[in-house]
Amino acid sequence: MNGTENILTIDTPKLAISEMRSSLAPQLGAIDSLRHHWPEYVMEAGLLGAFMISACIFGALYEFPHSPVHQAIASMSLRRLLMGLSMGCTAIAIIYSPWGKQSGAHINPSVTLTFLRLGKIKRWDALFYMCAQFAGAVLGVLFVGRILGMELSDPAVRYVVTLPGDHGLGVALFAEFVIAFGMMTIVLHASNHHRLADYTGLFAGLLVATYITLEAPFSGMSMNPARTTGSAYSAELWTGIWIYFTAPPLGMLTAAEIYLWRKGRSAVQCCKLHHNNGKRCIFCGANGGFAS
Repeated sequence: MNGTENILTIDTPKLAISEMRSSLAPQLGAIDSLRHHWPEYVMEAGLLGAFMISACIFGALYEFPHSPVHQAIASMSLRRLLMGLSMGCTAIAIIYSPWGKQSGAHINPSVTLTFLRLGKIKRWDALFYMCAQFAGAVLGVLFVGRILGMELSDPAVRYVVTLPGDHGLGVALFAEFVIAFGMMTIVLHASNHHRLADYTGLFAGLLVATYITLEAPFSGMSMNPARTTGSAYSAELWTGIWIYFTAPPLGMLTAAEIYLWRKGRSAVQCCKLHHNNGKRCIFCGANGGFAS
């Protein structure tokens, strides 16, 4: 295999090498996928769990009525801006963390499903990634709930649950589609651009901050079925849950189809949000050898 890789490196353009690596990686069954790739599955669960822990802590800090920060900042718009900045920085830290560099930091079933459609993640890896993401989100909220108690369950915080806004279900559905479409469009263009690839996490974090600041009043800014489930499970509040299971994946898949139409399948190098690092890659085999 090393000889084959050397030949490819000499005679084949970089994008084609990535495509060939992906096709050369074997399609593992369920048991073999678990045996070889379980660390990445655990990382995905841990990363989304960390995201939800951060969301719950900052949500309570800014919105719990007796929080000194809430009492000091009367403006809801300013508190939402602070929440956006806090979660945008959280997303950036997750993507560039050692675990994020290895798992790819999808932390979103819609992202994983989209890369499955693009042929950049194997089907069993995709299934286990999505299961891990849902588990991580639920456990992350439960963990903070045990610690903060009423500060998180208070009606003003409600486990940072994502709900349709006052404009109705239709607007929430459309808003979730738009923000998901925008996120995947940016991720695909940045991560597959030779000068911008290393900054994909920064772009994603900036979008998260912007979306929470501006879009949250319309749908709660989920963009992530697992993130919504994590909060809804603890809050026992499932209003409009179908929106968060349909609009985000449809928005991201639509962005992927447009990208494929414009750039072609070979333009998508890998499904990691940060790929140029020394961590192994179970998707295309670069930086860590071929996926086993």
